[in-house]
Amino acid sequence: MSFFDIRDNKAMVTGAARGLGRGMAEALLEQDAEVVLYDISEDILAIAEDWRGKGLACHGVVADLADKAEREAAFATGLDLLGGRLDILVNSAGIQRRHFSEAFPLEDWAAVIEVNLTAVFAMCQLAGRVMLAQGSGKIVNIASLLSFFGGYTVPAYAASKGGVMQMTKALANEWASKGINVNALAPGYMATEMNAALMADAGRNAEISARIPTHRWGTPQDMKGPLLFLASSASDYVNGAILPVDGGYLGR
Repeated sequence: MSFFDIRDNKAMVTGAARGLGRGMAEALLEQDAEVVLYDISEDILAIAEDWRGKGLACHGVVADLADKAEREAAFATGLDLLGGRLDILVNSAGIQRRHFSEAFPLEDWAAVIEVNLTAVFAMCQLAGRVMLAQGSGKIVNIASLLSFFGGYTVPAYAASKGGVMQMTKALANEWASKGINVNALAPGYMATEMNAALMADAGRNAEISARIPTHRWGTPQDMKGPLLFLASSASDYVNGAILPVDGGYLGR
C-alpha cells in the first residue's frame, strides 16, 4: 500500500464551497476518500451533488460554524453520514476583516476569532473524541503566513492564525502518543476570493509577487499535495508541524 493511500478514509472538510477548502476537498475525493463538505453557503449542497454525479463519495452539510449549537449538530450529522468513523479532519473555514487597527470594530474582531480560532478548536475537540476512541486520526488545520508575522490592517486575522499555530502544537503534545497527528498547513499568498482586495491593489500585488521566489501567487491546486501528505500515513511521524505552502516567501 502506498504511504499516500487514503482510499475509503472518512473525512470532513470545513469551508469547502470555494477557494482552498474546495480544492483540498477535491484532493481527498480524487483519492477515493468519502468526504463531508461543510460550508455556511447553501451552494455546498449543489457542489456535493455535482461531485456525487461524477462517482465521488461526498455529502454536503450547510452549517454556520460560528454558532455552537449548529456546529455541534452539523458535526453529529456528518459523523452519522460517515458511519460513525472519522479518519481526517481539515479545518479550512475562515473569514477576513480589514480595518486600520485603531478603528477595528470589536464586533469584527469577535467574528474573526470565533470562526477562525474558536470554531477550529471546537471541531478539533469533537473530532478528537472520535479519533481517541478509534486510536487513530489526522487533523489538518489551516494556519497562514500571518501565523508568523503580523500583516497590515488585519490584526484579528493575524491573532486568529497565530492561535491556530499554537493550538495545533498544543493538541499534538496531548494526542500524538494516542495515534492522532495534528498538523497545519500555512498557505502563502493565494489567488482566492479572500485575497481579492490585495490582488486588486497594484502596488501591494507587485510587492508581494516580487518577494515570492516562484514569482506567482499560489492556487488551490498547490495545496493538494501537502494536504495529502498530512492526511495520509506518509506523515505518521509528523506532529505539531506548521508546513508553509508559500512558494518560498518565508525564506526571503
